[in-house]
Amino acid sequence: MTQLHAADDLSAWTHEHVFETSDGKAERRARVVMWITLATMVLEIVAGWWYNSMALLADGWHMSSHALAIGLAAFAYAASRRYARDPRFAFGTWKIEILAGYTSAILLLGVAVLMVVASVERLFAPQAIHYPQALAVAGIGLAVNLVCALILGGHHDHGHDQDHHGHDHHQHHHGHGEDLNMKAAYIHVLADAATSVLAMLALAGAWLYGWNWLDPVMGVAGAVLVALWAKKLMQETGKVLLDREMDHPVVQEIREAVEVEEGGDTPRIVDLHVWRVGKQLYSCALSVVSRDAALTPERLRARIGIHEEIVHSTIEIVRRA
Repeated sequence: MTQLHAADDLSAWTHEHVFETSDGKAERRARVVMWITLATMVLEIVAGWWYNSMALLADGWHMSSHALAIGLAAFAYAASRRYARDPRFAFGTWKIEILAGYTSAILLLGVAVLMVVASVERLFAPQAIHYPQALAVAGIGLAVNLVCALILGGHHDHGHDQDHHGHDHHQHHHGHGEDLNMKAAYIHVLADAATSVLAMLALAGAWLYGWNWLDPVMGVAGAVLVALWAKKLMQETGKVLLDREMDHPVVQEIREAVEVEEGGDTPRIVDLHVWRVGKQLYSCALSVVSRDAALTPERLRARIGIHEEIVHSTIEIVRRA
């Protein structure tokens, strides 16, 4: 039994795909939204305390966490770019961005808990609210959130519909090309907008109909909405961080590319590992059993290479009698 090993040049791979870790446009968007969010956060927290609105305070409190999370997103882009050529990162620095997205999801969950606690307290100990002023500030917060959502709206990068040479390769993308770091920032902005709407509804209901209980109830409703978004984001980013990709269609594509009959022999994959190293980029390690003495890792890598999202492969061939 003989074994042949081959691997791509990781250094060359890292340099060639630096674009995956240095999205300048996304970083600039995140920075702009961070400063806008910080300014609005200060306004809403001060106004919430001054006008005694729990819903408005909840909006300001979780906006403060959003400012932190969006700042974290911008920092992740900068760190990914800075260390993109650092050889200590074997598969590049893209997962810095994913880690930032996961951290943002945890911050969202923390905000949801604080919103529930504060709203329940206000439900049992209602206080007077200055409705016109509170509604005005909540409206400003909503307007700011909509502007920020427009700024971040280009984050839906599902990977170009074409490959680097301009040819369509529909099998390459599978809808897994999202920028999860920017998506985390976007969800924070959406959570702000949703909470602003709920705050305005609560304030209007209490002001017009005397439903003072509506203000804290809307705070709880907003917390539940934020928690659901945070859970989904944690699942998406956690999947990448834990390399849970073996149910991805690209795994079957690798099998189909390798297990092709040639010269009376069909190579058989006996061990396969696939993990993501970029928005749409994957690495794989596989062991193949074959009787074909002419079969080499280079030939198998050429077969796998028709799928351009596979940017690195480690291949072992075991000869069988």
